[in-house]
Formats: sequence, structure tokens, C-alpha cells
Amino acid sequence: MEEQDEIWELRLYVAGKTQRSVAALTNLQRYCEEHLKDKYVIEVIDLLVQPQLAEGDQILAIPTLVKKVPEPIRKIIGDLSNEEKVLVGLNIRPAGKL
Repeated sequence: MEEQDEIWELRLYVAGKTQRSVAALTNLQRYCEEHLKDKYVIEVIDLLVQPQLAEGDQILAIPTLVKKVPEPIRKIIGDLSNEEKVLVGLNIRPAGKL
């Protein structure tokens, strides 16, 4: 199936290395390794460095995760600590489950 080979493009918006930003990235990397092994790219955008990039994805709060590919585009706000909520939000089926 082509869908299985698709690379997930994830963009995480943060503002500096705050505790919430670091937690969000750590949680995201863990979920991706567990459920999307070798099928994902995470782009971290620090809005303290590149504030103009917030407008393109209409970022209103941070940290915010944006799933660009596969569509539909989805956004999740927060530190991503609730794994089930993140997986449902991104429409990821937990590894090993149908």
C-alpha cells in the first residue's frame, strides 16, 4: 500500500527551549519512533528565531504540532503528553493494532 510508505511531515512550533517545548519534542519523537519508525520528518521551528513563520500555519499558541503530510492537515496544541490524544489527533493507528 502506498499509504504505508508515505513520509509523515510534522512541524513543531516552539518558543525557545522552555520545559513545555522540550517535553513536546521529546514526546513527539518517542511516539514517532514507536508508531512511525523511519517514516517521519520532524521540523522544529523556534518562533523566537523565526517569528514570521507562525503566520503561515496560523499558530496562536505554543507548543503547537502541525501535521502537514499526509493530509488532512491537523494541529495539536500543548506538550503532547497525552499519547492517546496525540495519536487520535494525528490519525495514527497504534503500532501492532488494526
